[in-house]
Amino acid sequence: MENIYLSRRKKLSSNMRNGDMCIIFSGKEVRISRDEYYDFNVDKNFYYLTGVKDKGIILFLRKINGDVKSTLFIEDRAEDMVKWIGKTILKDEAISISGVDEVLYIDEFYSFLNNIILSEESPTVYFDFDRDDHRHSYIYSEECANKLRVKYPHVNIKNIYSHIKNLRVIKDDYEISKIREAIDITKLGILNIMRNLKPNMYEYQIESYFDYMIKYSGASGYAFKSIVASGDNAVILHYIENNSKIKDGDLVLFDLGAEKDFYRADISRTFPSNGKFTDRQKEIYSIVLEAQLRVIDAICPGVSQSDLNEIAKEHLYLGLKRIGKISNRDELSNYYYHGIGHLLGLDTHDVGGRDFVYKEGMVVTVEPGLYLKDEGIGIRIEDDILVTKDGHEVLSEGIIKTVDEIEKFMGENCN
Repeated sequence: MENIYLSRRKKLSSNMRNGDMCIIFSGKEVRISRDEYYDFNVDKNFYYLTGVKDKGIILFLRKINGDVKSTLFIEDRAEDMVKWIGKTILKDEAISISGVDEVLYIDEFYSFLNNIILSEESPTVYFDFDRDDHRHSYIYSEECANKLRVKYPHVNIKNIYSHIKNLRVIKDDYEISKIREAIDITKLGILNIMRNLKPNMYEYQIESYFDYMIKYSGASGYAFKSIVASGDNAVILHYIENNSKIKDGDLVLFDLGAEKDFYRADISRTFPSNGKFTDRQKEIYSIVLEAQLRVIDAICPGVSQSDLNEIAKEHLYLGLKRIGKISNRDELSNYYYHGIGHLLGLDTHDVGGRDFVYKEGMVVTVEPGLYLKDEGIGIRIEDDILVTKDGHEVLSEGIIKTVDEIEKFMGENCN
């Protein structure tokens, strides 16, 4: 079976002409202080094409006679540094993981590149100029491109980001399996929350039950900073303080996810702190759940994100109108003020934009909500969905979400 990263590089090279080159950086650590760094997070486009997660590595691609030749440039770490910070990836390991043709050391990179450029009359070099990149890989691409522009004015510099993005939007079987694993771990964390949620806890205390379970279950980390929002904190979409005391009768909105080998889950659930919804809470919750189910039911190749958002808005509007909360659709924006979802993958809000047409192999979230500040109620229900040839699969189907399921589980299992 062909190495999946080699297969991806071949697909990417179909956008290149013979002789074209492409350079992509894994990124470097960023300092917190004089003697400490933030946790390194590899550039996702680099990882997508190599499977390598180490810092300070360069991927070089060149298309020759219709085939793509790949070289990785890695650090040659001195023995005394290994004693301090551990080993870096070795040549054999890099080849085994990524399927590249050769591995050289990083100090050979510019002489290697210069020799190739000097042999070409009008060379084209692609870089990954992802301007939304928050891991500084864009800066390294710009630095390298500027060096080439100055030293070799005849070099044609191009951006390959859009081609990588188009590949990443459609998930292969390996990626889907990793997203499933992340969801399964997230489910364990949510169940642990439900077993231990009770009034008079602090939000961070109930959050710790999620933290424990995903670490115990082998998650690589968190998909994002968890949202644990009780009462009217839940009307703030990205509330992350998680430091309020949970009151008896509060609903608590959880938006959280595990990461497994860089692939993410993104799940939202809303639970009553005492295990029982009030009649009013049930009323609002049922409107959100109905809207979510209608949107999920409509997912198939060819539908657009804006189409699904309109379905959600229509059902949320009709539900609020039915209970007398609003009288016209313009008022809905007071209670629903975000989109219906986003693409999911190596990033929680994955590449591909905000409005797109659904295609087989995409993984998306569906997360309608209602936020009634005047009533101290915020409800969001979110699941992760795979778009299939004939429709869709709810990857997070096993995470309970109906009122009856929630009350039954909490009544029987809450510690």
